Amino acid sequence: QLQASGGGLVQPGGSLRLSCAASGSTLSYYSIGWFRLAPGMEREGIASIRRNDGRTDYADSVKGRFTISRDDAKNTMYLQMNSLKPSDTAVYYCAASTRVRLWWVPIEYDFWGHGTLVTVSS
Repeated sequence: QLQASGGGLVQPGGSLRLSCAASGSTLSYYSIGWFRLAPGMEREGIASIRRNDGRTDYADSVKGRFTISRDDAKNTMYLQMNSLKPSDTAVYYCAASTRVRLWWVPIEYDFWGHGTLVTVSS
């Protein structure tokens, strides 16, 4: 089970850190990802960490601003979001899977957390 938290209202240019705590399983066994869903848009894969080698991948829309990480001791993954823009406003979801080939594709992930809303507005 995955539980996301950390969303909220932030001004443009601000920062937020999202957390996703895993329970009932060891997160280190999984490749993990963050997705977001904005109104009128499809679910967008924005970041992932591959299980076998720790490789990270990012969508072009967030590259250089967002950082995905994991703390296996806490069984938790994070998404540090900096230089936030109004276009980053969305519900953010964490996801995990034992095997991911196309990290940005939602169907590749077996487990999903409930979303947390991020609103970027002045």
